[in-house]
Amino acid sequence: MKKSNYITRAGWDRLDKELKFLWKDERPKITRSVSEAAAQGDRSENAEYIYGKRRLREIDRRVRFLMKRTEDLNIVYPDHQQEGRVFFGAWVTLINEDDIEVVYRLVGPDEWDVTRGEISIDSPMARALLGKAVDDEVVVKTPEGERIFDIISISYKPAV
Repeated sequence: MKKSNYITRAGWDRLDKELKFLWKDERPKITRSVSEAAAQGDRSENAEYIYGKRRLREIDRRVRFLMKRTEDLNIVYPDHQQEGRVFFGAWVTLINEDDIEVVYRLVGPDEWDVTRGEISIDSPMARALLGKAVDDEVVVKTPEGERIFDIISISYKPAV
């Protein structure tokens, strides 16, 4: 399934920060350590050299991915016309059939983090929520079966 090209400003800033860190801090540091390890002689049995080269490949792979991905992303800013309905970037407070309250924010597939309550716009939960309003009932298909949620609030500003 193709990933959406949407991202919040905060998510784009995190990806940009990671890219800059890898390129300006981490890669030069690893390059120096590989050069020092190479100067010590036999590279075939030098663990620092072998690990360093492997780490450089990982960094380069991630840098290439981040550079290409950030070119393709569209930063989405909430619009006041969205108020009252669930769209990208919304914080949605739900209550499930067990009267347990959960809060999710709909974000791009490159920035979701369940520990922060962020879910991908491409997830089944987010797809079910899109376009809904307060007091709407949402049915989400999960591996455990269908779950029913009621929307109790929608906001485009983080809760303090």
